[in-house]
Amino acid sequence: DLFKIVSVIRQLSEGRSNATGETTLTASAASTVVTAANCAEGSTVLIQPTTANAAAEIGAGTGRVSTVANGSFTITHANNAQTDRIFKYVLIG
Repeated sequence: DLFKIVSVIRQLSEGRSNATGETTLTASAASTVVTAANCAEGSTVLIQPTTANAAAEIGAGTGRVSTVANGSFTITHANNAQTDRIFKYVLIG
């Protein structure tokens, strides 16, 4: 369908894609696996904190993307009971 193809190309040129999402770090664990259908082993994963505790995780140097695989990526982080460490992410490649 030519209309769908043109629509998708237009949306991509405007910066829209379905390679974005949101995740909350798992409480009382040292890592969180994020399932993302568009993630591939060679993807670059960029995370952006959206809460104060998520920003503190990055600021402390304890939050980072540690593994990227087909269909998922893993964020390694501090093991604590906080339940509001929320991040937005975008997958590139």
